[in-house]
Amino acid sequence: MKTLRNVRRSSPEVPSTNLRWRCTPAMIGVDRIEDVTPLEAIIGQDRALRALALGLDIQQNGYNIFVTGFSGTGRTTTIKRLLREVEGRPAQLTDKCYVHNFRDPDSPIMITLPAGKGMAFKKDMAGFLTELMKAIPAVFESRRYAEQRKDTLEHFQQRQRTVLREFEKRVRERGFEVVQVQAGGGTRPEIAPVFEGNPTSMEQLHARVDSGEITADDLKRMEAQHTELEKQMDLIMREMRNIERKAKKSLEDLNHRIIVPVVDESLEDLRQRYPIQRVQEYLNDVETDVLENLHRFQQREEPQQGILAFTAQREEEPFQEYQVNVIVDNTDTPGTPVIIESNPRFKNLFGTIERVVDRNGMLRSDFTRVKAGSMLKADGGFLVINAIDALTESGVWNTLKRVLRNRQLEIQAFDGGLFGVTTALKPEPIDINVKVIMVGDSQIYQLLFGLDEDFKKIFKVRADFDVEMSNDAKSIGSYVSFIKTLCEHEQLLPFEVSAAAEVIEYGARLAGQQKKLSTRFSVLADVLREASYWATRENATRVNGAHVRTAIRERIERVNMLEEKIQEMIMDGSIMIDTEARVVGQVNGLSVYQLAEHEFGRPSRITAKTSMGRAGIINIEREASMSGPTHNKGVLILSGYLRWMYAQDKPLVLSASLAFEQSYSGVDGDSASSTEIYALLSSLGGLPLRQDLAVTGSVNQHGEIQPIGGVNQKIEGFFDVCNARGLTGTQGVLIPKQNVQDLMLRHDVVEAVANKQFHVYAISSVDEGIELLTGKPAGTRKAGGLFTAGSVHARVDARLREFARKQKSFGR
Repeated sequence: MKTLRNVRRSSPEVPSTNLRWRCTPAMIGVDRIEDVTPLEAIIGQDRALRALALGLDIQQNGYNIFVTGFSGTGRTTTIKRLLREVEGRPAQLTDKCYVHNFRDPDSPIMITLPAGKGMAFKKDMAGFLTELMKAIPAVFESRRYAEQRKDTLEHFQQRQRTVLREFEKRVRERGFEVVQVQAGGGTRPEIAPVFEGNPTSMEQLHARVDSGEITADDLKRMEAQHTELEKQMDLIMREMRNIERKAKKSLEDLNHRIIVPVVDESLEDLRQRYPIQRVQEYLNDVETDVLENLHRFQQREEPQQGILAFTAQREEEPFQEYQVNVIVDNTDTPGTPVIIESNPRFKNLFGTIERVVDRNGMLRSDFTRVKAGSMLKADGGFLVINAIDALTESGVWNTLKRVLRNRQLEIQAFDGGLFGVTTALKPEPIDINVKVIMVGDSQIYQLLFGLDEDFKKIFKVRADFDVEMSNDAKSIGSYVSFIKTLCEHEQLLPFEVSAAAEVIEYGARLAGQQKKLSTRFSVLADVLREASYWATRENATRVNGAHVRTAIRERIERVNMLEEKIQEMIMDGSIMIDTEARVVGQVNGLSVYQLAEHEFGRPSRITAKTSMGRAGIINIEREASMSGPTHNKGVLILSGYLRWMYAQDKPLVLSASLAFEQSYSGVDGDSASSTEIYALLSSLGGLPLRQDLAVTGSVNQHGEIQPIGGVNQKIEGFFDVCNARGLTGTQGVLIPKQNVQDLMLRHDVVEAVANKQFHVYAISSVDEGIELLTGKPAGTRKAGGLFTAGSVHARVDARLREFARKQKSFGR
């Protein structure tokens, strides 16, 4: 009979040298970190850099950039550095101004001027207005104007007097008189008959007929003449009004004739300075408005005092329509504008129209209240915003899409208040050319790409920042340069080569693979700062490897309260975990707890109970609605494995239950599927399993062990439990063979393995795992379909055959 030594496969134990990648001084290549050249390039993001370069250079519509990646991978730093290079490029920038629309005051006109000309135009218009306010009153007060005005008025007044004299003469010849009578607040002319040398009313004449002083025929004749004369007087009054209108027109012509040269002289200089069609059209409208409203320049307002002065400030400014509202001034912009909007609210991005309260308590607005946002200020350049901020701010995302799609911005007042107060002001839209760089994560990108049809049309470039890079000489050199750069910029203590090696090894630990290094430089920078702190606490002049280890340990201890509480519960028996002896149908599985700042591994007791029946494998976690989809899939795979291994020559008559004992928060993931197979085989074969071993790894229907995540945390979790109870030299962990390349275990775990106090086994199949756990050969299928006698598979197969026979017998 062959002994166990003869049938067991070669030991799959992983040597301590393979449990952690070591960064040696030779790999660093320098004796002193101070001799290293500071970092200039961006580390480990070649793919993202190429995408960013493409997006920054292509000017066609839609080539905006969406930057994805985990926080801390240098996304924002990289963008800022690239845009600093872009800022130096020359660009044809413009100033943007809103002016009054004399035809439609609610639609202010946009005027675009070369950079630096906007404020000059505003000052020139202010100077023009000041000049008019002095020149026009001076012209009106001049002797020449007074004489011409007097002559004009006297001319028309003389015509009126002539007409009146001729009419009054005709009236007197007929025995009547033109008199003025009181009417309301003034007088009006009337025709009155003359009787006995005095004007008399028609009512008095009627009375004289009754007294016999005049005859009825005389009265009738006088009434007829009175009616005729009144008609003539109406014609005369109409002619008088016509003369007044002509007088007014003559005065206006006089005003224009005298003022037009003054206005033209002032505007001619502006027309020559700004030979732009929009400006010329606006100046023409200004000239027309000035000439139509000369009376405003003739009025001299007395300065207000006290409360009246305060109220007057809240009213519309005089001659406001001649002002210029410069909303974008690029006078001091040296090159391509770059705006990083850290608070992308609607008005901050797209501008707004402010409103003020007048003396009546009413909200009002005008073109001088139009304000630009970051989008307009970045015209001709680049705008950087955060995706989450843009998506959560009301109205921002839809407006951003519309602006980028149409390349046109319409400034409007966005009111999210209770009553939604808006303004009728509708400024003229502005054509813009802005490249937007949005920073987010991959999940947001995928959601927008799948749910928003416009997204893929306006964000055609994705710059994806990786969390890891190859662990090679170039990357190690970049790490060392990064350490030197941060120490210089933040005045940290100099790092020794041993300290740099620890930081690089920690980078491999963060990456989760020996062949990779992490690009989460924000985390690494924190480790450097804290290592310098601990070195300072010890009054050291340089940071060594021990200080880096202290910094890493302290970072974990700040956030591992839950880990310690669970450890205490395991030690006092509240959470039942065996680390010695053997038990049938019970295995120590390994799981990872993921918190916001910390993740750690801890063992969990997994049990299996089997019996004859048709229920198959019952996932107790699923029945209790505490199992995730991936765990459910893993349990279903177990059924496939059992059918493939044992149900080729007989029906699978089995009822089995699987449970994560003392699990109250739900289970997901398939990393425990191999553990559940071992528990099932142990229960079916009646074979006790070693409790000093813990297991992790998923399994497929062929019985092959597949790699899992969090392998370092899982190993360390079981090690901490064993170490707290006392290492026996037999304890260890079974992991998938493919995960050996991911091992970056803590120094204390590596030391325990090197001293044969703890063991790590790398396996590739269920057979290897069951042999380690039971101490018996797994067995192979022979030609007749049976398994090797005395093997694990033979015992399981025999039990399943027994179940099948009993089920058949029981059925009869």
